[in-house]
Amino acid sequence: MLPRPKKRLGQHFLTDRHYLERIVAEIDPKPGEAMIEIGPGPGALTERLARFVTPLHVVEIDRELASALRARFAPEAVVVHEGDALAFDLASLPEGLRVVGNLPYNVSTPLLFHVASFAPRIRDCVFMLQKEVVDRMVAEPGTPDYGRLSVMLQYRFAMSLAFGVPPGAFTPPPKVDSAVVRMAPLSEGRPAARDEALFAQIVMAAFTQRRKTLRNAARALVDDEAFRRAGIDPGRRGETLGVAEFIALADACRPG
Repeated sequence: MLPRPKKRLGQHFLTDRHYLERIVAEIDPKPGEAMIEIGPGPGALTERLARFVTPLHVVEIDRELASALRARFAPEAVVVHEGDALAFDLASLPEGLRVVGNLPYNVSTPLLFHVASFAPRIRDCVFMLQKEVVDRMVAEPGTPDYGRLSVMLQYRFAMSLAFGVPPGAFTPPPKVDSAVVRMAPLSEGRPAARDEALFAQIVMAAFTQRRKTLRNAARALVDDEAFRRAGIDPGRRGETLGVAEFIALADACRPG
């Protein structure tokens, strides 16, 4: 019997066996891998992953669900970390970590940024999210879905939409469609901003008021000389710039 989902935690449990098996196939778990599942819930995906990966780490914020997982799985098979995934230190687990799970939709964006901060230690991520969020993650410049989330994740990851998941695959069914996305960290030789904090500030400014030109949106961070050095027209809007152009703009503000 499924536990009663808690609205305050945004719980929707994936119960459709077909989609559970498709997610496992997408992850393609292998013995010996380091893996953590975020938001295991009642453990439907956990059970399938634990057949391949030992130990499988899971992080669950719901005390009752965490207790049930400990009772269901042997501690040497599944290590249950009770707490908020937003506060979990992924660096406490081995490098080459695989991060998977059905991310709670109400905190999906903060969780994605949290995971991204550990990108150098991660092998890949396979997440199920609200499809609207996945569309923003994989969006290209100049499209309506392209924004801060797109730039900040594409700065560190190559991403691809794997497949969609309908509301009926969940208990209770959410009011939105879902999708599975794969994220693979870019190589160490990827283009990187000299000042990543400034890069993030410029990206945020560019999308805080999307209809403003870059000159107006980022005036507190970027002067005309920096636009000239970067070769970027300050009359453009942030939604037209690719990741490499945002990097160039940030570096132009800190010439070295």
